[in-house]
Amino acid sequence: MVTCLYEAELSGEPRLVTITWCKNLMGHGLSVNITDSSNPRGLDTKPTWPMWKKRGMKNFRAGEAHVEVHWDLSSAKYGPSPEPIENYYVAMVSDHRLVLLLGDMNREAIDRSKAQLDEPRSGSDESGSFEPGFRPRLIWRKEHVFGKNLYSTRARFNESGKAHDIVIECFGEKGSNREPRLCVRIDKKMVVHVKRLLWKFRGNQTILVDGSPIDMLWDVHDWFFSPGPSGYAVFMFKTKMDLGIQTWVSENKLRESHERGGFSLLIYAWKNQ
Repeated sequence: MVTCLYEAELSGEPRLVTITWCKNLMGHGLSVNITDSSNPRGLDTKPTWPMWKKRGMKNFRAGEAHVEVHWDLSSAKYGPSPEPIENYYVAMVSDHRLVLLLGDMNREAIDRSKAQLDEPRSGSDESGSFEPGFRPRLIWRKEHVFGKNLYSTRARFNESGKAHDIVIECFGEKGSNREPRLCVRIDKKMVVHVKRLLWKFRGNQTILVDGSPIDMLWDVHDWFFSPGPSGYAVFMFKTKMDLGIQTWVSENKLRESHERGGFSLLIYAWKNQ
């Protein structure tokens, strides 16, 4: 499951939009939830039921705003994640305005939703590369990954930067001859190497990505001391804004601190037995 939190504008007001991608025996699906940006606990729509159809539209109300969600996953390509890689779109329309557009089929999304557009993006081409007047922003991304010792994903740490390959690898096991250690690589370059992991099961380190500092935090306690189905590790990558010292930040705190800007990636790593 992958969950992304965006800030978008609905009826002239900033809102927090949660998009959750999921996968089961029925296939791939997504759900949508909207909360008040200034008071995350105030407005709260009921999450839409997971939308399993490959193409469709749902509408609902979020406060005073009428919202439509259009999607087309019929040609989508996927990697190991339930979130599509290419050949798809998800378009959110509020009061006939396009407020959030995901995927790479921009023109198809605009034609299908019949949304009103502001000025097209500078340099837009025949592919229909548009953006809404209020540019939505990805605040944080949370995903669950599974593996025995190696976990991988892709992420973009700023809107103008490229997507990076992130690989997390844990060597050795508790009670074995090999002392457990942790390696984190970004685009095949090692950025974090933690030895004596049984003693350093929680920690943080600042790394550079695209020339900018990123706080990388890890908590692998449950891998070693709470084994079994409920044991997972948590890794957080967050751009260095003004969130204070390097420390764990809860999801609620990340929601409430969205006005500071920045982006956070949370990875829940589950060990396959």
